[in-house]
Amino acid sequence: MNAPLGVVNRVLLALCGLALLAAGVALLSASWPFGGRHAPLLSAAARRAHWHAEGWWWWAVAAGLALCVLLALWWLLSQLRRPRLAAVLVDTGDGAFAVLRGKALEEAVAAEADALEGVARCRVALLGRRGAPHLRVALELEPHAVPADTLAALAGPVLEHARTSAGLPGLRAEARLEVTKHRARRVA
Repeated sequence: MNAPLGVVNRVLLALCGLALLAAGVALLSASWPFGGRHAPLLSAAARRAHWHAEGWWWWAVAAGLALCVLLALWWLLSQLRRPRLAAVLVDTGDGAFAVLRGKALEEAVAAEADALEGVARCRVALLGRRGAPHLRVALELEPHAVPADTLAALAGPVLEHARTSAGLPGLRAEARLEVTKHRARRVA
C-alpha cells in the first residue's frame, strides 16, 4: 500500500469512528439532538421551516449525498487497484544505477515461465517499491503438468535469472497455479 493511500485510509477510518461514536452516544443517551425517547427527531416547526419551505434544501441534501457516494466509490476503487512498479533501479557496479522498466522485467519473466514444461499461459505483475520489488506470477497449467515440478522450475532458474539480470539481492515472488479447463476424453 502506498503512503498517501494509507494516510487517507487512516483519516477516513478515524472520521467514521468518531461519527459512529457520536451517533452511538447520542442514541444511547436519548438526549441532544433528540427530545427524549418518544419525541420525534424533527419537530413540526423544524419540518415546516427547513423541509417544506426551502426549495434549495433538497438540492443541498442530494448534492451532499451524491458527493459522499462519489468519494466512497473513489476510495473503494483505490483499495482495489494495485499499483504496478514502473521501474527497478539496477546497480551497474561502477557506482551508477540504470533503470529497468518494470514492464520489461514482467515480460522477460513471463516469456521464460511460458517456456516451462506444462505451462499453458503465464501472467506476471511487478509490485512493491523500487528498493524492494516483488513479483506476482499467475501460471495456467496444462492438464498433464506436475505442479510441484513447475513451481520448482519457476522458483529455481526463472526467478534466479530475473534476480541476476535485475541486479537484485532478493526478489520475492507469489505464484498462483491454475489448471486449464479441458474436456474429458472418451474411452471407447
